Parts: sequence; C-alpha cells; structure tokens
Amino acid sequence: MDASYDDLKLERQLCFALSVASRSVIASYRPVLEKLGLTHPQYLVMLALWERSPRTVKDISESLLLEPATVTPLLRRLEDAGLLTRTRQAGNERALDVALTPEGAALREKALAVPPTMMARLQITREEAGELHASMMKLIAAAQASRDLDGAEALVAQA
Repeated sequence: MDASYDDLKLERQLCFALSVASRSVIASYRPVLEKLGLTHPQYLVMLALWERSPRTVKDISESLLLEPATVTPLLRRLEDAGLLTRTRQAGNERALDVALTPEGAALREKALAVPPTMMARLQITREEAGELHASMMKLIAAAQASRDLDGAEALVAQA
C-alpha cells in the first residue's frame, strides 16, 4: 500500500490534533481562570492590557489576532466588571482608548499564579511550554503567510 494512503488517517491530521489540543487546553484553564472571574478570551485581553495600558481597541485586536467586532463584547464585559475603562480618544472620535482600572491592574498579582498552575496541570516544564509556544508561533506565522498568499493569488486571478 502507498505510504500516502496513511496521510488521510484522522490521527495524522495536524488540524485535528490542533483542534483537540486547543479545546482541551482551554478547558483546563477554565477552573483556574474562574478564580479570577475571567473567561479565557477575557484573560487574553487582560494579558494584552497588563503588557501595556492604555491601548486602542484596534491595537488589542491586532495583538490577539481577532476582529474588533469580536473584542468589543469582551471589553464591554470587562468594563462592566470594573477591570477596565473605554474612552473616546481625544481628536479621534472613532478610536477608543482602553485602560486598566486600579482593580484591573491589581488582578495581575493574582494572575501571576496562572502560568505555573497551568504548567503543573498540563504536566509540562517552563522550557517545554516555551518550546510548544515557539512551535505554535511558527505555525501561526506560516498559516498567515499562506492565507496572505491565497489572497494575493485571488487578486491576480481577478486582474
């Protein structure tokens, strides 16, 4: 039998492994983040703001590789929880500045326990987590480049 026949086995599909890994890892985060009062997507927004605050909605969206329409409801819920504020940017009514409140900034201290807790839950070392992260970032970059190439090819085909 041709070796390529095995290429269509479910267990050999990168997309399948990534999908299951994503769901499984995010599910493992749930009980840890509940103690902070955050969902996983909200945690990602807070991570971006703990790195730099204030930020624009567009900047947060780009950092998280999400559409602004996806980020906006997350920001609204975090604002309702008292963790951030959203204010119109002076001189640019279309842009919103998103800034941490003192409560949002203070939550960072509690969140410092999340990475070591998750490494323990997933039974990986800091080094293994770093290696997995580097591999995933390389894969993300390649997938984005592929998508950009598809878009460029579509434009050429239309011309």
